[in-house]
Amino acid sequence: MEQRFLGSSGLSVSSLSLGTMTFGGKGRHAAMGALDAERAGHLVDIAIEQGVTLFDTADIYSEGLAEEVLGATLKGRRQSVQIATKAFSPMGPGPNDFGLSRHHLISACEASLRRLATDYIDLYQAHSMDSITPMEETLGAFDTLVRQGKVRYIGCSNFSAWHTMKAVAISDDSGLARYVSQQIQYSLLVRDAEYELIPMGLDQGVGVMAWSPLMFGLLSGKIRRDAPQPTEGRLAALGAPIKVDWERLYRIVDVMLEIAAGRGVTPAQVALNWVRSKPGVDTVILGARNEEQLRDNLASAAWELNADEMARLDAVSAGAEPYPNWHQQTWAGARNPHLPAMRA
Repeated sequence: MEQRFLGSSGLSVSSLSLGTMTFGGKGRHAAMGALDAERAGHLVDIAIEQGVTLFDTADIYSEGLAEEVLGATLKGRRQSVQIATKAFSPMGPGPNDFGLSRHHLISACEASLRRLATDYIDLYQAHSMDSITPMEETLGAFDTLVRQGKVRYIGCSNFSAWHTMKAVAISDDSGLARYVSQQIQYSLLVRDAEYELIPMGLDQGVGVMAWSPLMFGLLSGKIRRDAPQPTEGRLAALGAPIKVDWERLYRIVDVMLEIAAGRGVTPAQVALNWVRSKPGVDTVILGARNEEQLRDNLASAAWELNADEMARLDAVSAGAEPYPNWHQQTWAGARNPHLPAMRA
């Protein structure tokens, strides 16, 4: 498994990482999976065996149970892997039980440490933007946790590019711990990140952790023109306001199927390989419910799409350029060479 540095930091992580939304099976995350410590441990064993070193979770996953399950599976081998977890979401009924205030971040970190059965978190991430709490307060709290040794690196997730840019500027100006990563949604079906988030990350050294690379199974290859649309409500259960353009999805899957057939791999591997090969992406987060699915997904790291295959996938999945991106590329492309490179 290839190792990559996370952003401009010195932290080396595996190019594929294992997410834990399928661990636990409590609350609204039960629709994603309900793996107990024994079954989750089997998947963690396989992942480590195949070279995965980074495991991603969040306090809100299964209302804390996912962290507990992950902590149990890593007992005795904590030093050889990295744990990334996140805070922001409501973890209690009180007014200070959510958000990115100093009060909540510090208490949430201590609770995560207990559930994970560890004394430090390798990467602690803001799970969402908090427009109420001043960024200086949030970053100051993160910096305190880093100085205390409870956290080693910090990152953000689901921020807009200008929010992350502002946070990086505050950290640099004030000498506070700096976001080294941004965990963002990125797939053949959802390419919005290419317009602002990824160029900002490349410029500022904020690495990308790509979540939902298979778009909750829509890009697994199981859904195609000659197969019925899914009836299970994983997206609905998570409250994701996503409307699927089925015709666009089928066009993408058609190309995925052709490439997969020519290479003797699965369509899911094609989708994962595309994300993993994109500029700025340091690790792609996998989610798995069983061994077969995990082994197949991990196999996507053993080969590379060629330039022609990447171009075909880029073309079939491309969407309309938003303003001002189309204007910059059309009228000022010679002065902005990175723009066509992102969308090539």
